[in-house]
Amino acid sequence: MLKATLRSERTDRLAGGLAALGISPNAWSLISLLPAMAGLLALVMHHLAIGLAMFALSAFIDIVDGTVARVTNQVTDKGAFIDGVVDRYVELMLYLGLLIYVGRGESLGLPNEAWIVLLIFGGLMTSFVRAYADHRGIVKDPGDLKRMGGFLERLERLMLLYFGMFLGLFNDQWLMAIIILTAILANATALQRIRFALQR
Repeated sequence: MLKATLRSERTDRLAGGLAALGISPNAWSLISLLPAMAGLLALVMHHLAIGLAMFALSAFIDIVDGTVARVTNQVTDKGAFIDGVVDRYVELMLYLGLLIYVGRGESLGLPNEAWIVLLIFGGLMTSFVRAYADHRGIVKDPGDLKRMGGFLERLERLMLLYFGMFLGLFNDQWLMAIIILTAILANATALQRIRFALQR
């Protein structure tokens, strides 16, 4: 996973410094909502650069919360639950902001709104398939759950969209192209995970 790859001694040292502020990992998770809200507002007001900066900051804080928890030995199931729930809200704000920003139009024979809906559905299904396979006991091995992976997990999906937002600073058509690509890959990832689960 990209999130695990981004972990390094440098990020651990940075997290150690941030941990000295006395802010708990759960608080860091909640703090990540603030720049996401600002990013949503920026996209609603059609300020793509500011929106990109705010959502990138939210993604950075999302990495910080888990790292702070790890370096301060405060990793808990409740913390992981809070982090996951907050992640979904941040993602929703990004999608809603993009929906409003791209506005009405048509791409590859579908309305822009339809592509955003497919993007949202693919993102939700990617998480749902893993959780439901675990809940139903289809995938019993925790190692197998971690190996479900696929083309795009959450952080990779967001990084691709942020890249599209960057390209959109030069041409909105590039942003829409990346949204379409991400929607397709997100749903393909969900299908990959369904196949993985059914092969256990």
